[in-house]
Amino acid sequence: MRGPVVTSSLLRAPRESVWERVTTAHGINDELWPLFRMTAPASLREGGLARVEVGQRICRSAVLLFGVLPIDYDDITLVRLEPPAGFLERSRMLSQRVWEHERTLEEVPDGCVLTDRVSYLPRLPVPDRPLRALYAVVFRHRHRRLRRRFGGHALAPRTG
Repeated sequence: MRGPVVTSSLLRAPRESVWERVTTAHGINDELWPLFRMTAPASLREGGLARVEVGQRICRSAVLLFGVLPIDYDDITLVRLEPPAGFLERSRMLSQRVWEHERTLEEVPDGCVLTDRVSYLPRLPVPDRPLRALYAVVFRHRHRRLRRRFGGHALAPRTG
């Protein structure tokens, strides 16, 4: 596996409020906009992660560049779901043999710390530097969108 690419932000909102937003299809697409949009079945759009079965493939989501151009897909599977503390997605994509996205929400006095950790195993022998840079840009964008919604600031990644 390559990575992890780690992005953290202090969000000035209660962890439960942030969790309610970031576990819906609408919330995820709001984070990604305008770079990407992901498709989702009606059950996921209506119920968010609350109705998914851990360990079972949720859906195949098309990844749409600028919301319209299909560039990848994600066979989304959650292997851990701990509301409101976080989740671990371990999926297959067209571009990645393995895609792991761990999102944690840690309660702190000023709100919560949301951290994304992404690890990946490309299907093709692609150099790591451009992939790592791409994923860092995408997740920094997502966190800027979250901070715009909830307030807060970026945090330096923590190790350990």
